[in-house]
Amino acid sequence: MRVGLITSRPGHPLLAGTAALLTPRHEVETLDPETAPLDGSAPSNRSFPSDGPVSSDGPASSDGTAQGRPVHRLADVYLLKARTPRALALARRLEQHGAAVINSAAATAFCQDRTAMAERARAAGLPFAPTRTFATLQQLAADPGLVFPCVVKSRHSRRGDLVARVDDADALRALCGTWADEPVVVQPFTPNDGWDHKLWVIDDQVFAARRRSELAAGDKSPGTRLRPEALPDGWTAMARAAGAAFSLDVYGIDLVVADDGSPTVVDVNAFPGLRGQPTAPRALADLTLRTGAEAGLLVGELSRGGPWGRGVAR
Repeated sequence: MRVGLITSRPGHPLLAGTAALLTPRHEVETLDPETAPLDGSAPSNRSFPSDGPVSSDGPASSDGTAQGRPVHRLADVYLLKARTPRALALARRLEQHGAAVINSAAATAFCQDRTAMAERARAAGLPFAPTRTFATLQQLAADPGLVFPCVVKSRHSRRGDLVARVDDADALRALCGTWADEPVVVQPFTPNDGWDHKLWVIDDQVFAARRRSELAAGDKSPGTRLRPEALPDGWTAMARAAGAAFSLDVYGIDLVVADDGSPTVVDVNAFPGLRGQPTAPRALADLTLRTGAEAGLLVGELSRGGPWGRGVAR
């Protein structure tokens, strides 16, 4: 099987560990989304033309093209460990030609809009933090009903975005000096002990850790790995429910625990890093192989006119 990694950081511990498990019997290749052609050009065992609809009609010509168009090859399965616009465009292009992508481009993109995230999470019954959206931080600063302390975040999640606890109007005005035109969401600050609980899921297998909140001052201890079976009742079910709600196979949720012990979900992440989880690469490798095998079976049935359809070209 051939596996494609859509990432600019193939050395990331989760990806590197997964690749090490796969490479004895399988081929792993990296597509850097910032430099790779958006047609997904990469060697593999299934082909698609670089433009227009996919078709199996007619042989490739002598110059390596299908009906005069350059032919590129699909891997059996791709892991989308990137969230940039170019990475999402590449994943969409691959999906349009029938590639299996973990997680899908649509699910990954959905988790980058914190307004849509809050709406879907609350509709699914998750205890997600109440979230209000403002066109700009400056507009939020002018809201007379704003209650402090609060947590202000960029509406669109990305590297280097705005995430800050704001204790008063002066602090908010100071943020406006840099972020005045930034679309933002605001959530109430939940009084807590300064530690976040992170629950990650790979193909229904739950991992967990306790880490110092990025909003907490002082101690920046690295945190500890937690045993999922030792988590409070309902937490693992809540994590799995998030995956179903967001159509994710590899994801995480961030929880803060109020002083009364009640959890609040403050974020849902597509394809997190799962730092400090030594068995996570094995779980991801197993998911990758199963997804690739299932995709191959589906392609085979389609091409043979099996139970999913007849005469469907890949």
